[in-house]
Amino acid sequence: MINDNEFRAGYIAIIGRPNVGKSTLLNKLLHQKISITSKKAQTTRFRIHGILTDQQAQYIFVDTPGFQTQYTNRLNAFMNRVVTQSVQNVDAILFVIEAMRFDQRDRDALKILPKNIPVILVINKIDKVTDKNQLLPFLNSMAGAFDFSTIIPVSATHKIQLPELLNTIRGFLPRNPPIYEKDDITDRSERFLASEFIREKLFRLVGDEIPYSTSVVIDQFNVENHLYKIYATILVDKANQKTILIGKKGEKLKQIATEARKDMERLFSEKVYLEVWVKVRNGWADSEATLKSLGYE
Repeated sequence: MINDNEFRAGYIAIIGRPNVGKSTLLNKLLHQKISITSKKAQTTRFRIHGILTDQQAQYIFVDTPGFQTQYTNRLNAFMNRVVTQSVQNVDAILFVIEAMRFDQRDRDALKILPKNIPVILVINKIDKVTDKNQLLPFLNSMAGAFDFSTIIPVSATHKIQLPELLNTIRGFLPRNPPIYEKDDITDRSERFLASEFIREKLFRLVGDEIPYSTSVVIDQFNVENHLYKIYATILVDKANQKTILIGKKGEKLKQIATEARKDMERLFSEKVYLEVWVKVRNGWADSEATLKSLGYE
């Protein structure tokens, strides 16, 4: 039973430069994949709430894009705006860095953190440190970089110290009744998650540059007799990108759709019928009207 007098609930922003493992950390904390991941920077574009409820607290994590120090179009500017807005109205902040790595990009991201909200430094990927004796000096050096409330080394991938991290976060949350239903895992719709799963496969299965020139539109999303019927369009900036995405005899596009469909079926716990097309829309990432139509506000 939940004791409302002792129960805590609040918002926790997950902040850091690109590719430090923020989305992986969120997925592992939730024991469920809701935030897409890849080894490429800027995989995450939108703010996503991931919700974890136990007997003592409801943690509402706010996953954000990696903070960029350089951007070249309106899409990049939008993602930075998402980050700066996300840290303003939360109860705690997880500032995530990689173990043994702290450079100017991390320092620039630190500058956006407010002074009146507790910041927990999460040092991720400690499993990749071969000489563990190096960790303590690194932790000590980081203590002087910012007025962190505490520092916790973790490995999100291997779930090392994640229970300790949750226990620490709980202490910063206000006493509140649950904000969401106990079974909710995200504030995002299934339609949104379907588009994100497709976009993840673009980042994972296509060459280095093309994923940054793509976006995904869900044209139709229907559920009939426990079957999800989803029709989607991948937008690209140039005609040659369309050719690459489709691949020889359509094999690349088929691979993207098949792997995305499997992720959807795992999350929705139902069969999914998915069709994906590719269309060229020049300059979409620098068009304010197009970005708004795609959900970028």
